[in-house]
Amino acid sequence: MERVRKAFGRPWFITVLLFGVVAVGAGLFWFQPWKLWVDETVREQIPLAASAPPSTPVAGETPAPSKPQDLAKGKLVSHEHETSGSVRVLRLPDGTRILRLMDLDTSNGPDLRVWLTDAEVKPGKDGWRVFDDGRHVSLGKLKGNKGDQNYTLPADLDLDRYRSVTIWCDRFDVSFGAAELARV
Repeated sequence: MERVRKAFGRPWFITVLLFGVVAVGAGLFWFQPWKLWVDETVREQIPLAASAPPSTPVAGETPAPSKPQDLAKGKLVSHEHETSGSVRVLRLPDGTRILRLMDLDTSNGPDLRVWLTDAEVKPGKDGWRVFDDGRHVSLGKLKGNKGDQNYTLPADLDLDRYRSVTIWCDRFDVSFGAAELARV
């Protein structure tokens, strides 16, 4: 018993103990392992109420559509984590464009983002890390790892410069899943 008391009072033991506590705290902060068991479900509708009513067409012009138009579509494939669902790029009646994730199902994780990229979607491990190599635009934090959600596209964004969407983990620079966008 006396040996144990002497060990706890030594400077090297206190240093090792403090280092261990700091290392465990930093690991928990960095990896956030509890997110593996916590799902965040989002059920957003397509934002039609905010859309302006269709205007009266001028002679010789094509009338504005009264419902959302598909500009591009894609199916999500898995990368670092099992991921499924679909992606649509829509033009709303007021002219704004959104990227819509539908039936998304992926793992939760630290610092997940939705990116439009110019990278080709590659299946499996080959596709994990390609999306930050070229041009990409962050549409913001992933709102939830399950469900349906909308992300507004910048008005000046040239969709022809981007060919895919990824659920990107900014903390570990890896794709959870991605979809190739096929123009409609």
